[in-house]
Formats: sequence, C-alpha cells, structure tokens
Amino acid sequence: MEDINVDVWLYGDLARFAGESSQGSFANLQINLPPGTTVGDLLTKLQMATEERGFTFINGNLSAMPGIQTDLKHELKAGDRIAFFHLQSMWPFQYRHGVSVTDEINEVLHKQKNQALHHTYKK
Repeated sequence: MEDINVDVWLYGDLARFAGESSQGSFANLQINLPPGTTVGDLLTKLQMATEERGFTFINGNLSAMPGIQTDLKHELKAGDRIAFFHLQSMWPFQYRHGVSVTDEINEVLHKQKNQALHHTYKK
C-alpha cells in the first residue's frame, strides 16, 4: 500500500517539533505516513509528548483539548489536515459559537458534567 500524506500544522511553541521547517510561531509539514497511522503514531514521529499539546483539530473538527486527548487512536487518512495548538493558546475565535468535533471527543464530552463547558477552571 502507498503511504498517505498528512498536512500538519504546529502552532506556538510546538513549532519547535518541526525542526528546520519552523517559522518561529508556526510550522507546516507535509508528512508521508504508512496507512493505518494514528494521531498517537504521528506524535511519536514528531517526538512530541501528547501532554505538550492543547487544542487539536483534524480537518477542522476538535479532536483533543487539555486534559481530554481522546484522539490518540484516531486513524489518519490521506489528505487529512491536523493542527496542534500549544497549551497557552486561547480557544480559536472562529469556534466560539460552535465547533464540530470528532466522534471520539464527542462521546467523552457528553459523559461529563456540564459537557466539559466551564466559564472558569480550578485545579
């Protein structure tokens, strides 16, 4: 089987995982991966610990957020676009009035009290 190509965006401090392709505050990589590669496999390839990322989007759908990283086993497909935002990143403005989500995170969010939506957070 032929490799798949994935369009990977790294924002903020995560751009360092792109090496020479880093533009400082962001990086864009075109990565060829074997079929069946998961988000977890991609993180391993990038040498990025899952805890280093904040919000993650796959094809514009929220797939992970701080403390809820349900996408590690999500299988990537040819042409997928995945964006990793750093932990200090704010919620992207274009999603403030609704966001599409992956099936994996949707299931987890709906099981949580208040469906994981809060105005303030406590440790």
